[in-house]
Amino acid sequence: MALTAKAEPEAAQAGKQPRSVRVVLLALMIAMMLAMLDNMIVGTAMPTIVGELGGLQHLSWVVTGYTLATAASTPLWGKLGDMYGRKGAFMTSIVIFLLGSALSGMAQNMGELIGFRAIQGLGAGGLMVGVMAIIGDLIPPRERGKYQGMMAGVMALAMIGGPLVGGTITDNWGWRWSFYINLPLGAVALVAISAVLHLPKKRSEARIDYLGAVLLTVGISSIVLVTTWGGSEYAWASARIMELIAIGVVALVGFVLWQGKAAEPIVPLHIFRSRNFSLMSLIGFITGFVMFGAVLFLPLYQQSVQGASATNSGLLLLPMLAAMMVVSLVAGRVTTSSGRYKVFPVVGSVLMITGLYLLSLLDTGTTRLTSGLYMAVLGAGMGCLMQITMLVAQNSVELKDMGVASSSTTLFRTLGSSFGVAIMGALFNNRVQHVMAERAGALGRGITEQSAQLDAASLAKLPAQAREAYQHAVSAGTHSAFLLGAVVAVVALVAAVFVKEVPLRGAGPAAKDRSGAGEA
Repeated sequence: MALTAKAEPEAAQAGKQPRSVRVVLLALMIAMMLAMLDNMIVGTAMPTIVGELGGLQHLSWVVTGYTLATAASTPLWGKLGDMYGRKGAFMTSIVIFLLGSALSGMAQNMGELIGFRAIQGLGAGGLMVGVMAIIGDLIPPRERGKYQGMMAGVMALAMIGGPLVGGTITDNWGWRWSFYINLPLGAVALVAISAVLHLPKKRSEARIDYLGAVLLTVGISSIVLVTTWGGSEYAWASARIMELIAIGVVALVGFVLWQGKAAEPIVPLHIFRSRNFSLMSLIGFITGFVMFGAVLFLPLYQQSVQGASATNSGLLLLPMLAAMMVVSLVAGRVTTSSGRYKVFPVVGSVLMITGLYLLSLLDTGTTRLTSGLYMAVLGAGMGCLMQITMLVAQNSVELKDMGVASSSTTLFRTLGSSFGVAIMGALFNNRVQHVMAERAGALGRGITEQSAQLDAASLAKLPAQAREAYQHAVSAGTHSAFLLGAVVAVVALVAAVFVKEVPLRGAGPAAKDRSGAGEA
């Protein structure tokens, strides 16, 4: 397996990474940070952006346009990397992301900002996939566990620091710098990767599967729009949502049928013949479902019920994210030293179910210490799952399919987060409105008619009786959302039980003989 032009294979076999590879890993972590941090920073700046550009009615599209472009382009970037070389595809995605960032910072109206955010999203689709696939090329699966803690740390840092950084930048430099801040970081990543990363060059004679790309884009876009608009912009049973569901189903069925015939399919169906790959895709979907639901509802509960400050919303998740980072690091070290990994999906699923059930017990009298302990249990479960799913998925396919394996796993996690936010959000909103009507009558219905999620300013203006009713309503909504999450997480446990512990490539002489020939 080629690490760099100057890297010696023996160094990788021994687990001692050359200095050049460590530089590349640093650059990859910066790129990963860009992908994860952007929405967090921009979300904090949105009120200021709307105040200057107007277009409040189109506000949701600033996020939706970015999300759609990211989700739809993710599988394409993975395939392009497999066909034409990962370094070129990854650097191109960084350039597109930086171009979108620069243009977004220069936007003069909401329409321009939405369009430029979509360009940014196209590049973002290749960032996470590129990071995972290049790490898959550079480091054997047996050694890859060492770097799980690093990736989990970047994720935790983005979630905790994003709102703080976004607020600081917006208050001191203006909202445009929430986009411009990406440029120097991206430039550092580009220079380091260009100078140090040397992977085998590829040139495929096959043509890109354009029909497959169109079908997949339409299908994914329809799903994301259904989960984004359903219950908010449009009623779940409305004609628009039904149309989108029908379009999405037809497009995805057509995509699957076409992939069996295409000369160079975007998502080769043969990768799903691997039981482990299919199971890890399912576990990744459920992990995304649970994690992003938790990230959405926990700060809302702590702000509305426990009176925490919205300014430091990222810090509210610290118990969950710290536990996730520590457990991910331990899981990686154990996997590297022992070569065994099945225990982590099983234990992680059990902890995830337990944590979600405990969080469903939150009420108006729960202390911050208790809720923090519950969050830590959930975080420990996700720490066992977040990176192990990618590791096992990549180990389940041939090296020539590393890109599509990485992009498919990333896509399933992204779709899981969309479904999680939508379904848990719909259940939460319904429960909040029901309890508000029950406890505060017509006044309660009026308060939550437009939105079940009140900001701190709106909450402070409520009469004492209505505020108390709202706190009970949020507790009830949180209970329903997390109880649903616990039920869904049982599917992950069932899937984890059926995982087959296949030796990781690089785990010993047998694995080396089996995989070494095709890794140059």
